[in-house]
Amino acid sequence: MAELVEIADAGDPRLADYRDLRDVQLRKHLEAEHGLFLAEGEKVVRRAVEGGFPVRSFLMAPRWLDGLADVLATTDAPCYVLSEALAEEVTGFHVHRGALASLVRRPLPPVAEVIAGARSVLVLEDIVDHTNVGAIFRSGAALGFDAALIAPRCADPLYRRSIKVGMGAVFSLPWTRLPDWHDALPTLSDAGFTTVALTLADDAVPIEEAVAGLDKVALVLGSEGHGLSPRWEQSADRRAVIPMKAGIDSLNVAAASAVACYVTARR
Repeated sequence: MAELVEIADAGDPRLADYRDLRDVQLRKHLEAEHGLFLAEGEKVVRRAVEGGFPVRSFLMAPRWLDGLADVLATTDAPCYVLSEALAEEVTGFHVHRGALASLVRRPLPPVAEVIAGARSVLVLEDIVDHTNVGAIFRSGAALGFDAALIAPRCADPLYRRSIKVGMGAVFSLPWTRLPDWHDALPTLSDAGFTTVALTLADDAVPIEEAVAGLDKVALVLGSEGHGLSPRWEQSADRRAVIPMKAGIDSLNVAAASAVACYVTARR
């Protein structure tokens, strides 16, 4: 059972994991240095713990203790109990979902392990917005994709905002970072996947046509600003587009991923 520890001082050093959550650069440094990540909200905290991630600590307002009592019973980690006003002072924002947890990052598995047995894989190149990464993971998990691979410069799927937007999908969808950006797509082709890049390239065909009849598909998504790099666009086996009207040529990458995942899952 977690040890309940009442906190009355926002400066208490035991709350270091939860400070300044709005400072993205500071959080990236802190979380990397200490090998931790944060989960926010009752559902997400529950999914993180059920996903097997070791708990460093919890931070909760008193009204959330009963709803997460079963989760607290699974660990000996401390649970810091403080008022919502004090929690806001510590974190830098109103914790309206009432509960946070600090958990231990696990070593990322090799690519071969993540894609073993997979038929549908998401591949993300340099998507830098944490909200988009979380939304893409959520779409992939919801629509039956088996795994996700992310390029070295892609935003962190375990950043608090990514996890929150994705409703904890990162805990159920196997994923890892690609160690080799340059030959990532040819390597997937060699593993039996047909890589299908979403792009506005001149030879792109409608997504339904691009994935029709394929066994193993790796759906490739590019960055928010410029889309896919020339290297990835050209090294993909096929190029696909979501047909549009009214003079609009593209969707936000998170919205595009949902459409493409839906079509690909029903190929």
